[in-house]
Amino acid sequence: MDTRHGVIFDLDGVLVDSEQWWDEIRRGVVAEFGGRWTDEATTAMLGMSTPEWARYLVEALGVRLPPEQVAAAVIDRMADRYAAGPPLLPHAVEAVREAARRAPVAIATSSPPRIIDAFLAGTALTGTVRAAISSEQAGAGKPDPAVYLAAAAGIDVPAGDCVAIEDSSNGLRAALAAGMTVVAAPNPHFPPDPGVLARAGYRIGSLTELAPTLDTIWPA
Repeated sequence: MDTRHGVIFDLDGVLVDSEQWWDEIRRGVVAEFGGRWTDEATTAMLGMSTPEWARYLVEALGVRLPPEQVAAAVIDRMADRYAAGPPLLPHAVEAVREAARRAPVAIATSSPPRIIDAFLAGTALTGTVRAAISSEQAGAGKPDPAVYLAAAAGIDVPAGDCVAIEDSSNGLRAALAAGMTVVAAPNPHFPPDPGVLARAGYRIGSLTELAPTLDTIWPA
């Protein structure tokens, strides 16, 4: 294993096909508690930390609950869905294990710790992923680079020596701002801004392409 480098995965949209679940659950909470959904809400919340999107649901969409209760309602419903197993994208577990054979692996995600733990437990990746950081813990959601910088620190690798795998516009912006080599894995349901996507160093169509891409980035 090359401990001079690191691989940092986003979670939602990269390893799990969960963005649609978050969207559906938030829409339900907005409708149930007096808010009104807007066309831009889905895109606006991509990458937000839990406190940020909870405030957004209250302040921008009019949900009639305190932000803390909004967050709890959404996360409880998401955790219920994860109880049946995380909605894994093809080759997700294999991609993480293959990357971990090359370098230390971390996760940098906007999902809260409870959902991260459910993912790791459901995939038996707890011992493989050396650090799993929520933007809630890092203090700011994407596009702020804080969660990526914290993940790099968690595996004791300089951010500039890490490869980040991201799908969303704000996630790509965060990884780029952290100074990482960025591999874009665009989510077809919520495609990133073309201008931001063009700034990624590499682009893959599926996680089966990640291992050869890492070989290109770090030749033997």
